[in-house]
Amino acid sequence: MALLLCFLSFLIISSASSCDRCVHQGKVAYFSQESALSYGACGYGSLALGFNNGLLAGSDSSLYKNGAGCGACFKVRCKNPSLCTKQGTQVIVTDLNLSDQTDLVLSSRAFMAMANKGMEEDLKKLGVVDAEYKRVPCVYKNQNLAVRVEEMTQPNFLAVKFLYQGGQTEIVAVDVAQVGSPNWTSMSRNYGAVWDTKKIPTGALQFRKFGFVRRTAKARLPPAGEAESWKPGVIYDSGVQISDIAQEGCYPCDDGSWK
Repeated sequence: MALLLCFLSFLIISSASSCDRCVHQGKVAYFSQESALSYGACGYGSLALGFNNGLLAGSDSSLYKNGAGCGACFKVRCKNPSLCTKQGTQVIVTDLNLSDQTDLVLSSRAFMAMANKGMEEDLKKLGVVDAEYKRVPCVYKNQNLAVRVEEMTQPNFLAVKFLYQGGQTEIVAVDVAQVGSPNWTSMSRNYGAVWDTKKIPTGALQFRKFGFVRRTAKARLPPAGEAESWKPGVIYDSGVQISDIAQEGCYPCDDGSWK
């Protein structure tokens, strides 16, 4: 059962004021259990454990952005040069960090990946460290943008989430329509990265999603009457990947440097 994905795109300037790509100062901690970040507020479930070799993070509300920040990638490094490398590590947001004491809570693997060789356990003993972080593009090697049908899906209710979105954009809206129809219906964000609708058009479906770099993605699913249609857990491979970077207008900090 194939997924057909085609694109129409044009740029718009984001009104976001947070400028995630600038270097931010804050505090970073870690989860003692790796699974904590896989069943978090983004709704990726056990799939998250396969993201980025398990280098995951829960972000505070300013980065989580009511779910729009799910799947965002950040470069993170601690500021103790005796314990940590200058390069730091890269993480993917899969959860919401509810603590007001830390900006990011990393998987233990990601936390220790910030350390100099042989200093991993010393860093881990600190629990919380001063750090700096910035938004960076996500790169999924040998992995295309995909759409997953969620377990809550029923004949009169459709829920999906997008997976493996490369580049540096955020999904802020999703629409659905019958393939070939100009009549689009807006979907609602159920939570995190999950979108749903009760107004399901008849026939095979196509989706389009919008971000700060606006890209209309038409993802085709087969009609609901087909035997395997909308089967919970099915992931449809788009055959393409995204590398767009949102233009946040963060000058002069957004010069790509990581000094």
